[in-house]
Amino acid sequence: MDIVHKQFKQKYWWHMIRPWKTIFNISFDSEKTIVEEIASSIREEILKGRLERGASLPGSRALAKDLGVNRKTVVFAYDALIADGWLETRYKSGTFVSEHLPEMKSLSAEKLKDTESNFNVREFVSAPLTEKPFSGNVIFFNEGSPDTRLAPLKELSRAYRRVLDRQGKWGLLGYGDERGDLKLREMLSMFLSRDRGFYADPGQICVTKGSQMALYLAAMVLICPGDTVIVENPGYPAVRTLFTEIGAEVKAIEVDQEGIDIDVLESMCKKEKIKALYVTPHHQFPTTVTMKAGRRIRLLELSIKYGFAIIEDDYDHEYHFGAGNNLALSSSEMAINVIYISSFSKLIAPAIRVGYITGPQKFMRSLISLRAQIDRQGDNILEHAIADLMEDGTIGRHSRKVVSIYRARRDLMAQYLTESLGPMISHHTPVGGLASWIEFNRKIDFNKYMNNLQKKQVQIVPPGTFYQDGHSRFGMRLGYGSLNDQELKEGIKLLADGISKL
Repeated sequence: MDIVHKQFKQKYWWHMIRPWKTIFNISFDSEKTIVEEIASSIREEILKGRLERGASLPGSRALAKDLGVNRKTVVFAYDALIADGWLETRYKSGTFVSEHLPEMKSLSAEKLKDTESNFNVREFVSAPLTEKPFSGNVIFFNEGSPDTRLAPLKELSRAYRRVLDRQGKWGLLGYGDERGDLKLREMLSMFLSRDRGFYADPGQICVTKGSQMALYLAAMVLICPGDTVIVENPGYPAVRTLFTEIGAEVKAIEVDQEGIDIDVLESMCKKEKIKALYVTPHHQFPTTVTMKAGRRIRLLELSIKYGFAIIEDDYDHEYHFGAGNNLALSSSEMAINVIYISSFSKLIAPAIRVGYITGPQKFMRSLISLRAQIDRQGDNILEHAIADLMEDGTIGRHSRKVVSIYRARRDLMAQYLTESLGPMISHHTPVGGLASWIEFNRKIDFNKYMNNLQKKQVQIVPPGTFYQDGHSRFGMRLGYGSLNDQELKEGIKLLADGISKL
């Protein structure tokens, strides 16, 4: 009897000391239902070890009276916990904490709070988020984002609603093609043929969540650990990080006024096997220079001779203000090894995550399979809406409108740079894009410079992020696309004031 009495005390003493309403933290103002509140409180007490295995719970009437709720509410809470295996019922005995639960005392939330997981993970390093302004900054010379105030939101919104209201809309709400909306791929095929100078079969185009996803897919399909990959220096930091994380040996080739140095590339090809080269030939990132025709031809010849892939990132092709169009590398008959990537993020807005990629058939077949694994499909409705806007000419009209605006901002940028920084810098007016590249005529401590600018509520992209070794040189990239006349004028004046404080 003593043993039985001791077990009885262990099982029942805890809830006999005080009413349940003082034990359970039930809130009648919570977003949760009362049933969820009661069930959650019981689970919490079990996990803390204060309600042990086999402990008896009060009858539904008694607990309902104690908590001031309807008896059915308690019954529903008990039923939910029983269904999940937290509680169990015994014939003519009542409701108890399940005997099948493990011992909970060692798993209390207090002990787990500061405990780290004990399994190994692959560590990924995030590339610098240089397109995101710091809190409180007024003027941000970003990497070259478009002005979201110019985005055709009304037109896009109307197109989106039209797609939803259209007969047969239900087909777009289910699972679709992993390559993306067919109409958008058909429109892209015509667009690439007309504006970029090459034909891509709609079946060989894959729509992605922005160009960043396209780059990731391409790298995962193409690159194996130990492969040598060439990037531009200075260049796009995110792609260097991506290749490094995959395990590639990333090597950089310097960029001059005509783009990446092809002589150096050829020398490297003679010495080692190159798997791929990442290049931004239209408006080199970050220096904005355009790769000249001679280098383009030689690059394609080397790709054929040495069998390496060319990843062409055509991130802002629409914004070309010069006389020539400078068609994509993919437009050449020699472009058998070229993978082409672009997106709508620069044309419409960064939040419109719709990019696309096309390339050799074998490569695309594997990439499309991978895309289906990591993300079953994109936003069918959004993709179809963009296709409608391409078809009815809205995208074309918007492009012509903003090209005119950005050309004017580019010219203002050049004017204000000359007026405020004058002999302190070397600068060429870019033939396209949404950013300028300037170089100081003396060595600058960019860390101090950025601190000075931040005090003036101005932000620039850290120049060191563009270089493989992380060390800044003399140049910096200044995005002008997202700044209006007044913001450009004030911002560049503050850039000059920041230099004077060094």
